[in-house]
Amino acid sequence: MRRELPASAGLLTMGWLSVVLWLDRAGGPGGPWQQRGLGALTWLLLLALLWRVGPVVRAQTVVVVVFATLVEYVASPTLEVYSYRFHNVPAYVPPGHGLVYLSAIAVGHAAVVERHRRGVLALVLLAGSAWAAYGVVAAARPDALGAFWFGCLVLFVLLGPSQPVYVGAFVAVGWLELVGTRLGTWEWAPRDPTGWVTMGNPPSGAAGGYGWFDLAGLLLAPYLLALWGRLTPRAAARTRPATPRPARRETGDAR
Repeated sequence: MRRELPASAGLLTMGWLSVVLWLDRAGGPGGPWQQRGLGALTWLLLLALLWRVGPVVRAQTVVVVVFATLVEYVASPTLEVYSYRFHNVPAYVPPGHGLVYLSAIAVGHAAVVERHRRGVLALVLLAGSAWAAYGVVAAARPDALGAFWFGCLVLFVLLGPSQPVYVGAFVAVGWLELVGTRLGTWEWAPRDPTGWVTMGNPPSGAAGGYGWFDLAGLLLAPYLLALWGRLTPRAAARTRPATPRPARRETGDAR
């Protein structure tokens, strides 16, 4: 199998996003214009990576960016589930979601992960369960939402359309949530808008919540590609193979 992106690309994008979060940290010297500049650079990196992936991964990433951006504007400035330093959605966040998704693909399909998939899955579930249990039982700030989201992650890993993507998401999302909240780039509210559900900062199972973005990308991309093919029949004809050949797996959709 040919991987669309090497594991190094996942580490590159996680590294870039870590730098962005550090530059936009609480107490940092930059303001909204710095966020816009970081947003422009993040879009350029995302477009450069999309240029080298196939149409399926590209469509999946587009769905993730659109879906995640809509959720961001509802959850942050509207419901204040979490807040960024200027109480906005920074310009780097929409393309950042695309980079997180590509990181999940690259890390999840890394050669070492593919060789030891069962062991990696067990490690992810063990680490996630320990983090979720700590948030419910021992954390100074209770975290019921994290436990619920970890339950979602378990279902995605066991029943979802692509185990590798969810494994990669656990790594990428968990890391960036810890970095972003530790730096004060954003902060989660103690409770959800209803006041009933406690939330950690960050919630322990954030990757499980993010899994819904991944699921949307994996399931809706074929429809987006079909729509694009109907709207651009000439482009579809140019990209259609002349003779039948085995389909190339692009994201590990089949386990």
